[in-house]
Amino acid sequence: MTENGTLHETNGKYTLKFERLFTQQPEQVYNTMIKPDYFTQWYPFATGEMEHKEGGRIAFDDGEGSIYKGIITKFEHPYVFAFQEVDDLLSMELQPEGKGCRLVFKHTFADQSMAVMTAAGWHRCLDALGMLVNGKAATWPDNGAKLRKIYTETIGV
Repeated sequence: MTENGTLHETNGKYTLKFERLFTQQPEQVYNTMIKPDYFTQWYPFATGEMEHKEGGRIAFDDGEGSIYKGIITKFEHPYVFAFQEVDDLLSMELQPEGKGCRLVFKHTFADQSMAVMTAAGWHRCLDALGMLVNGKAATWPDNGAKLRKIYTETIGV
């Protein structure tokens, strides 16, 4: 399994899909994904304000002074966490695998021209999530340019 994301097109929408394997059980990974103190460390623009239920709201800060809300579309502890952020759909599904689990992360959006930048960004975010799940501090190595080059070559549009 590669940690690199793949791009899929369906009915004019684009979905980036990433998979990550964890040695931890779904409950531990899920709790790290959704706990506000951790969510703000791995998810871009997250404020930590989140209602843990279907139909619940999530607040984001665009970094330019505007707060906007997302809505949780699925909250099935400890397996599925999905929400709509503006017009984009994000889904995180944990599947038991051996003694650990597999995370299947999907981001569906309309603007194909954003695929390379978005893929590189999510790759880094999921790396940060992995660090948190493994009890380490989330660090952000300076690998954005390298990842953009990889994604330009593999999914470039």
